Amino acid sequence: MSLLKAIDTNPSFAPRESGPLPERLISGEPAFKTWAQDVARGESIHTGVWEATPGEMRSIKGETFEFCHILSGVVELTPEGGEPVIYKAGDSFVMKPGYVGVWKTIETVRKIYVTVM
Repeated sequence: MSLLKAIDTNPSFAPRESGPLPERLISGEPAFKTWAQDVARGESIHTGVWEATPGEMRSIKGETFEFCHILSGVVELTPEGGEPVIYKAGDSFVMKPGYVGVWKTIETVRKIYVTVM
């Protein structure tokens, strides 16, 4: 097993398709695709590529730390009690454990993600 892992930003294998939990959906009909590419430390670290079509939902991280790097598209994140922030292709950000806010996909977004639970 190699300890160096490249992330394929345009994977050729089929993604897992899903959507937001009904209780978190605010507007639209966003659809998600996840290309999981690596798991480490007994399932506590996940890495891959995620894509979402336009829509708006509540984002609740709980105990999860998530690093995101936007490959394409535009999103607006509004932390609870805070101001909206726009992220687009080339931008990176972290949602720390305890983050609660609104995730609004303005243009279909594709990102690299690393989650640590």
